[in-house]
Amino acid sequence: MNAFFFRNLTTRAGLVGLISAGSLLISPSGQAQTSEADAPATPWRATVELYGLAPLKLDTRTTINGFSTNADLDLGDVLSRLKWASSLRASVEHGRLGLLTDLYYSKLGQEGARTTPRGLLTGNAKLGASQGIYDLAVRYRIGDPEAAVGQPGQFSLIPYAGVRVIDAQLDTEAEISSNGQTIFQREGSFGRTWAQPLLGTQATVFLSPRLRAFARADIGGFGLSGKRDLSGNAQLGLGYAVGNNTDLNISWRYLGIEYDNNKTPQSGFKSTQNGIEVGLKFFF
Repeated sequence: MNAFFFRNLTTRAGLVGLISAGSLLISPSGQAQTSEADAPATPWRATVELYGLAPLKLDTRTTINGFSTNADLDLGDVLSRLKWASSLRASVEHGRLGLLTDLYYSKLGQEGARTTPRGLLTGNAKLGASQGIYDLAVRYRIGDPEAAVGQPGQFSLIPYAGVRVIDAQLDTEAEISSNGQTIFQREGSFGRTWAQPLLGTQATVFLSPRLRAFARADIGGFGLSGKRDLSGNAQLGLGYAVGNNTDLNISWRYLGIEYDNNKTPQSGFKSTQNGIEVGLKFFF
């Protein structure tokens, strides 16, 4: 009787052990430990995106002390005048609440000279322009966590609010000379760094496990720093996972800025550009 009871108890204990083996580990001391598969996932997530914007069309108007100059450039014009460009996006979140940043800087420059047919007069002109846009915002995620790979229909909607800092600088120099002697020279510069309140949202939806569509739109300024003080972004594109945590994306993007100091003489800056953006995004 005792032997039968002992064998029955041993068999039941073995079955319980088999059922529990997938979720528990027995330490040498006999204490149960939770397996790594059952350990809770970290609430922290982050993304980093390196991107480049190729403007198919760039229109600018700069006014310095009441004097205005316009420039309409296509992609070839922009590339021939481009001196430097750098851009980066990043985000971090804990649970659903997080921070995001978008840093964009570009610098264009041109220099030229022209001489009259008889060589009596020579004109030289220099132009340098730089533009920096730096965003920092608090964000809240609705839907699924951001990822390179997901299920069709999986989505996220992320509204955000924060501050945008814009730095616009323009330097011009014109000179007319005759026989090596300067007979006319004029220089001008416009420089302004200002901050704007920022509101925006971004969204993603998976079309297939590795293909997703995404959109982004924001607006800043609302006329708080001048007679006209506005900026805005609009973006629509597709991303494809080239790894489990890496995404290659391409999109169309519009970017516009307008500022007027509301003074006499007037000084201000307006820039609109739209083109193709290509990015490489990492998910952590």
